[in-house]
Amino acid sequence: MKHIGAHVSIAGGIENAPLRAKEIGATAFAMFTKNQRQWRTPALKPESIEAFRRNCERCGFSPRHILPHDSYLINLGSPDPEKLDRSRKAFADEMKRTEALGLPCLNFHPGSHLNESSEKECLKVIADSINIALKTTTSVTAVLENTAGQGSNLGHTFEQLAEIIERIEDKNRVGVCLDTCHLFAAGYDLRDPEAVGNTFRSFDSAVGLRYLKGMHLNDAKLGLGSRRDRHESIGKGKIGLEGFRAILRQPACDDIPLILETPRPDIWKEEIALLHSLEKPEDC
Repeated sequence: MKHIGAHVSIAGGIENAPLRAKEIGATAFAMFTKNQRQWRTPALKPESIEAFRRNCERCGFSPRHILPHDSYLINLGSPDPEKLDRSRKAFADEMKRTEALGLPCLNFHPGSHLNESSEKECLKVIADSINIALKTTTSVTAVLENTAGQGSNLGHTFEQLAEIIERIEDKNRVGVCLDTCHLFAAGYDLRDPEAVGNTFRSFDSAVGLRYLKGMHLNDAKLGLGSRRDRHESIGKGKIGLEGFRAILRQPACDDIPLILETPRPDIWKEEIALLHSLEKPEDC
């Protein structure tokens, strides 16, 4: 079964996220656990945590189909010691917030060397940052998101993701979220069944499908290998509907959160319905 949703707002309180997801017909959702534009945020209130859990249960959302995302301010590969320390503390806080909500995974972008350190050194720093954060919690899995390869951001090849995972001490608590727009921008073709099959086989060979904990379903505004992160609505970009049909028929996509981050929240309900229609056999 496919669990499809979107990255919904937490405006007015984190407990509102499952309600907003339910409104658009989602069976999975993503969210921030705090204001992602600020380093410091007050701790989650016990009443908000309880209301969040209660609303998730009432709306039928299992914790394994909810994939929170950390702040975009965090850079776990920063070459600047002060900024790295700040990022590591903020990431540990995000892990603790995720655990307090009773959620099993936290999604994040690996990090960037900012052209001030080598790729190899940055990958090591990212892995060290994850190892530090894992020791601050007992259950949350750190879920790396592949990147588009824009600027000095790492994680745009399966080999880079594999190298980070290889350095993680507790491999039971690390995973990957594959973003389709980022994959396409980084040069992994997804436009037809053969291309999708090849990309999933490449991921399995380099990383392992056992590490796949979620996906972001976004069409791509720009062409294959653009190295630019430009999301487009489903079927309106360079990947196209046949690509998403093939993705949704991959067994690896069963029972994991499949999350829209497309640019028009006003049509998320329609896009979710469209994606569900694509997963059905064509003679239905």
